[in-house]
Amino acid sequence: MTARPPLWCATRTTPRRSTSSCRCGSDTTHLTRLTLTDFRSYPALRFTPAARICVFAGPNGAGKTNLLEAASLLVPGRGLRGAKFSELARRGPDASATWAVAAQLSGPGGLFEIGTGAVEGAPERRVFMLDGAKPRSQSEIAERLAAVWLTPQMDRLFTDTASGRRKFLDRLVIALEPHHAREIAAFESAAAQRNRLLAENPDPLWLDGLEDSCARHAVAATATRAALIAQLNATLASGAAAPFPLVRLGLNCAIAEKLRAAPAVEVEDALRAAYKSARAQDTAQRGASLGPQKADLLITDAATARPAALSSTGQQKSMLIGIVLGHAALIAATRGAAPLLLLDEPLVHLDAAHRAALFAALTTLNLAAWITGTDIEPFAGLQAACYRIHEGVIAPL
Repeated sequence: MTARPPLWCATRTTPRRSTSSCRCGSDTTHLTRLTLTDFRSYPALRFTPAARICVFAGPNGAGKTNLLEAASLLVPGRGLRGAKFSELARRGPDASATWAVAAQLSGPGGLFEIGTGAVEGAPERRVFMLDGAKPRSQSEIAERLAAVWLTPQMDRLFTDTASGRRKFLDRLVIALEPHHAREIAAFESAAAQRNRLLAENPDPLWLDGLEDSCARHAVAATATRAALIAQLNATLASGAAAPFPLVRLGLNCAIAEKLRAAPAVEVEDALRAAYKSARAQDTAQRGASLGPQKADLLITDAATARPAALSSTGQQKSMLIGIVLGHAALIAATRGAAPLLLLDEPLVHLDAAHRAALFAALTTLNLAAWITGTDIEPFAGLQAACYRIHEGVIAPL
């Protein structure tokens, strides 16, 4: 196989007016071209969508989710599957050890390009390019493009562990506040170092410094989580996701409780003291007993105050879609540009009325959306460009 330079590192092409048949509002950001190289099941792909809403149908294993995963990797993070980067390269005797995803997008400011791909020799690293140049930080990418997704695995959100709900919440936060990822990472790094030192009978002054870092990042991350929940609750209450069930989100977190009653600097001081007094306990249990890693996202039916975990499977799916649509509306209102919406098998567990409601919402919210399904027939009521995926080939229907 002839070696090829990663497509994400190519020099940016000269901007020109898109000739796509998309007719999007000025506040819509949509993909005008997606190029894949040795990504999952795709040896090579160059796809130009014909509309802002695209439906991809095909049997299981055809590559539908792989396509959406590639699009989700245009923003920082591990994408909609949360996979290791080393798992993304195509497998086979003629496959490369690296992978690449590149896209041209159209937003309120015109055309721009984002590329990302694996670093040769470092399979768990990836790099970004923005308009042909390496960005100063991944936050530059997040500020240009937001992506929101729904996958079948997220159907377990309501009965999942608290860890799963925290990860879901943090993805919602990062789409609006990219710096939140740094706060979470900084807390986790400081907490891990503290845990190791506690087992080694370290210098107390060294522990003081790590606990100071833990307290600062814990309070900052918690405050950002709480702010997002308040904003999203207000957006949902305004009817942004109607007629899907109105849900109310909450944060079960000791730090959040303290922030509701005291300024952040006072909460930081209290948390530093709490970490210091808990050293013996945390040494015994080999982990911090305090921090944002103990929080849980609460989801309830706003009309009945019933926990979402007690609702039926169909109701839970409707609630989840409502949250995702409300979040997309919040991003559009806050950032001035709607996010890219990636919906993997969203019609599962939805009745005819809620399928129609989803199609209407996609039109009303003026979202650019890529949607998958096993069959094309259930999407008959949606105005979209429809494609069939088979053995890595995308063909219009």
